[in-house]
Amino acid sequence: MRWYANVKEVGGGDTTVVLAHGYGANQTLWDKLLPALSEHHRVILFDWDFTGAGDDEEAGRYTFGRFADDLIALMDDKGVRGAVVVGHSMSAMAACIASVRRPDLFAHLVLLCASPRYLDSPSEGYVGGFDRASIDGMLGAMSSDFVAWVKGFVPNAAGGDSSAAVALEQSFLSMHRSVALEVARMIFLGDQRGVLDAVAAPCTVVQVAGDFAAPPAVAEYMRQRMMTRSPEAEAEVEVVVMDSVGHFPQLVAPQQLLAVLQRVLQREEEDEQAGEAAKVVDGIDVMA
Repeated sequence: MRWYANVKEVGGGDTTVVLAHGYGANQTLWDKLLPALSEHHRVILFDWDFTGAGDDEEAGRYTFGRFADDLIALMDDKGVRGAVVVGHSMSAMAACIASVRRPDLFAHLVLLCASPRYLDSPSEGYVGGFDRASIDGMLGAMSSDFVAWVKGFVPNAAGGDSSAAVALEQSFLSMHRSVALEVARMIFLGDQRGVLDAVAAPCTVVQVAGDFAAPPAVAEYMRQRMMTRSPEAEAEVEVVVMDSVGHFPQLVAPQQLLAVLQRVLQREEEDEQAGEAAKVVDGIDVMA
């Protein structure tokens, strides 16, 4: 069973962009960015399927590793190699894991509103943004009255943007209750910090200044941790903090986000052209 559905491909060009949405959303999250991105690039979108009924027999089936494997399967199915992958929220860490397992698929990771661990760890000096009581309270609220929880959570996640909140609320409410709760446990109680040490692809970590779920301190932690992988890593890990609010900048600040993505894509294209030019020069040298 695959957890992705409704795969769509638009646009065309030498660079492939894969857009992976986060928890509770669907591919319509990217609608405000799609016309500009697809004008010069091949863009692949899909939906994570949160609608399947979970049961006791399959408890624990949702893991970041399995989402990563499905992302790999999707990219293989579409013949993707060397893509710019934009992973939002939970998909950011799934993309990190996938990039370690299959580095040939990833030219650049854009980690949008990402967090490897939401739970604070005072003994390690790690600030994830939530203590255990807050997370337990949230999961309890989801379990007891999911609709009420969605109606309270979504306006904050949408940064107070009422039009964005309407679409998000509909998407969140389309999730199967048991799936929503199990995936939330996976996200908020998980710890994916270790994978950051192994990510080799260049990364742009994009955070929102007023994101209650993934504060900018988490982005700096990610940058510092990924910089330990090699002496060259510092130049390959960039943090961009957007002057906005909420956890869904695709809806609230699309032009700001689009500017970041276009800069990443331009840089990747320039690097690819430089690489091709270097191959030609090397070839001439060999012939000589």
